[in-house]
Amino acid sequence: MRAVEQNGPATFTQRILAFTISWRPVAFYITLAVGFFLLGFVPMWLKVNKAVEQRDVAQREVRLRQLQNSLSAAMVDVQRGEYERARQTTSDFYTTLRHQVDAGDSSIFTASQREKLKPLLSERDDVITLLARSDPAGVDRLFSIYSAYRKLNNVASPAL
Repeated sequence: MRAVEQNGPATFTQRILAFTISWRPVAFYITLAVGFFLLGFVPMWLKVNKAVEQRDVAQREVRLRQLQNSLSAAMVDVQRGEYERARQTTSDFYTTLRHQVDAGDSSIFTASQREKLKPLLSERDDVITLLARSDPAGVDRLFSIYSAYRKLNNVASPAL
């Protein structure tokens, strides 16, 4: 029995020592794996960030053009004598414009553009009233608003 007791723990200890791993190669392989991961990850991360920036610029431009197009549609409607439709479209334009001016940093407009748009917003009630009355003077007012808006966006919008 003593021989079994002596051989039993000795063989168990030998087995544990046989499974002992040298940490130097393990650390080397882990470092190598992390290095290869980063070698593939970093370029893709940079590419994704660039694509996100381009997407944000494109979305901003689309929103700017949608506002401009709604004002253009109102001008077409008023030229055709459809004053009620022009009034609704102009009202939608001003509502969206007010929302964007009040949005602050999350706006599609820069701070200087927002300041320049505030006088344009003050004309809202007058233009809507002219269109509601089917007054032909609304055509000229709508055209001046369109010109001011377009001038503001063409000068200050960044290039793609």
